[in-house]
Amino acid sequence: MQPHERIAVALDVPTLDEAQALARQLAGHVGWFKVGLELFAAHGPAAVEAIRAFGPVFLDVKLHDIPTTVARAAQRIADLGVGLLTVHAGGGTPMLEAAVEGLGDHGRVLAVTVLTSMSEQDLADVSAPGAATQVPLLARLAVDAGVPGLVCAPRDLSAVRDTVGSEVLLVTPGVRPAGAGEDDHARAATPDAAVRDGADLLVVGRPITRADNPVAAAVQIAAALADLG
Repeated sequence: MQPHERIAVALDVPTLDEAQALARQLAGHVGWFKVGLELFAAHGPAAVEAIRAFGPVFLDVKLHDIPTTVARAAQRIADLGVGLLTVHAGGGTPMLEAAVEGLGDHGRVLAVTVLTSMSEQDLADVSAPGAATQVPLLARLAVDAGVPGLVCAPRDLSAVRDTVGSEVLLVTPGVRPAGAGEDDHARAATPDAAVRDGADLLVVGRPITRADNPVAAAVQIAAALADLG
């Protein structure tokens, strides 16, 4: 895998025009374009179709519902040609199995363990175990349900990799180059640290999309990964 192919740029912008402009600039400099809830809520399937013209699409809508509903939603999403689709691991085994079956061979399901925005106090507030306990537990649950990939915070990567082994795709958001702010990610890390800890794919948003020169920002991140294999 080339270094730039490890980068999924988060197109978390309000309009399709903005998303297309960024994708047009960044085509060939990143591996994936992530379409999230904001863009999908505003433009729906048309957003995926438009962005697919510039590279593979990672649809980040974090499905979490009863198994039948998730299966049907995943079937509809399969028709859009996305390569990656997120669901919440907390939905449980039947829901995860339904997502995998619904998407079929059209792409890979990624199970989100614990949101990177959640601190230990946030988890305690909802009576959940700390991340060190909950994240590996949800990761194991998802993989046992047939999910081929996981989403976890950078600081949870080592524990998750130890839990699920080397074949599972690990995707991590909350990636911030050295010197960048953490924004609303409570458990962030630098790109090279995340890859060393086991990440396959790095989700990077504002450090690229709000940079004065998005292409230069993406190239700089890729360069930091060049020696990591």
